[in-house]
Amino acid sequence: MNTQGKHILVLDDEMSIRESLSDFLEDFDFQVKSAETAEAALEILKSNNIQVAIVDMRLPGIDGNSFIVQAHEMWPDMKFIIHTGSVNYHMTQDVRKVGVKEEYVFLKPIGNLMTFVDAINDLLGQT
Repeated sequence: MNTQGKHILVLDDEMSIRESLSDFLEDFDFQVKSAETAEAALEILKSNNIQVAIVDMRLPGIDGNSFIVQAHEMWPDMKFIIHTGSVNYHMTQDVRKVGVKEEYVFLKPIGNLMTFVDAINDLLGQT
């Protein structure tokens, strides 16, 4: 599987989740940036061509839904995966308009991290 050059952003305020997911994706040769706040993630987007962002919903400051909308305005071709601990999460209309689909909403804890590799490859059309 050729993942070289695939740039991924992991946005999660929980350090253990952010680091373990980033390390796992790097093992598959993804180029990974990470941030613990949406504000920091938006700064990363200014100087990096991120193709897929894995986004937690409950964040300090700007929430995940608002981040997705703002990031889409900056990079309309960017794809998004939602990774949330909220069992009651429902996508907002704004997030749906960006093109996020229900099959890319994953609840924490996720048992098999390969789910992310498969989802990223699917979003980038390389399944």
